[in-house]
Amino acid sequence: MTVSLADVATAHASRYLQQLCKHWSHKFAVEFDDNRGRVPFSESAALTLKANGDMLSLSLEAPADRLPTLEEVVTEHLKRFAFREELRVDWQPVG
Repeated sequence: MTVSLADVATAHASRYLQQLCKHWSHKFAVEFDDNRGRVPFSESAALTLKANGDMLSLSLEAPADRLPTLEEVVTEHLKRFAFREELRVDWQPVG
């Protein structure tokens, strides 16, 4: 498994966390509250979200060959929900 992290500055971290989790809850067994969320995309891939004030922290774990695609999917969905602001999502590999 490979892990990639992104910290996204936004005054709406909790709102976007909840929107992303609700959106994917129709397909996956999502768990979330106002400040934390987890989206299991498959047995080998998952997104963990944390809202802390004006920061939304994303941690994406997946096989190395799937990670770039999942980073794009998460980024595009987040930007779609945050269309009123210009978010910067820079994924950084861990390790």
